[in-house]
Amino acid sequence: MNNNQTLEKLKEMRLNAMADLHHHQISQNSTTQFTPDEYLALLIDHQWEDRQNKKIQRLIQQAGFREQATITQVSHQQQRNLDKNLFDRLSCLDFITKKENLILTGPSGVGKSYLAQAFGHQACIQAKRVRYANTARLFKRLKLAKVDGTYLKELNKLNKVELLILDDFGLQAFDNFARETLMDIIDERFNKNSTIVSSQLPVSTWYDIIGEGTIADAILDRLVNSSHRIDLKGESLRKGILNQGE
Repeated sequence: MNNNQTLEKLKEMRLNAMADLHHHQISQNSTTQFTPDEYLALLIDHQWEDRQNKKIQRLIQQAGFREQATITQVSHQQQRNLDKNLFDRLSCLDFITKKENLILTGPSGVGKSYLAQAFGHQACIQAKRVRYANTARLFKRLKLAKVDGTYLKELNKLNKVELLILDDFGLQAFDNFARETLMDIIDERFNKNSTIVSSQLPVSTWYDIIGEGTIADAILDRLVNSSHRIDLKGESLRKGILNQGE
């Protein structure tokens, strides 16, 4: 067997991870410690894991997260009002499988955005498509898309992701365009894909914030009634970080 030719053929077929491992095993003269079936399985598993890792990294990059957040770094301190049992159940991401939503509320700095992105990161690890967006900035981008005729295309991209994260919801007043856009997003995603909404404002105020009673009713009926809720409390985590730097 011409090993150089084998390596070149593997690379030509874009099986680079398999080629690298095969080259390493040959150079170490360690192929004989495996049966043919074991060695083939070793090469295939290595190639599969490499592709999975690259896919996960691609999904994380495409999600557009603002920070690197992971569920293992989430604090369950009692004063945060984050029930560990609920958190562990949500971390399994069954709510995404069931097309349910998650609402995170609480004052500024208590870790809502981090928690939302941690769930998003975990979804990427499970090979799910995720999109993170600051709500106000997203509406501005979609308003520009409306002008240049790409609105429906951009909306279709949003509605295809399995998890959409709308961060800092309600910080800016809703105009007619924002209301209609939010309705388009929520209506299309209802019972199809999951949405995480993070807001400093309690859900009880969202009706007035959205405005236009009929539209607000329709949005909240689709978004809130099929949601899990976490209401974080406590002092700002950013304050602790600033104090550490003093």
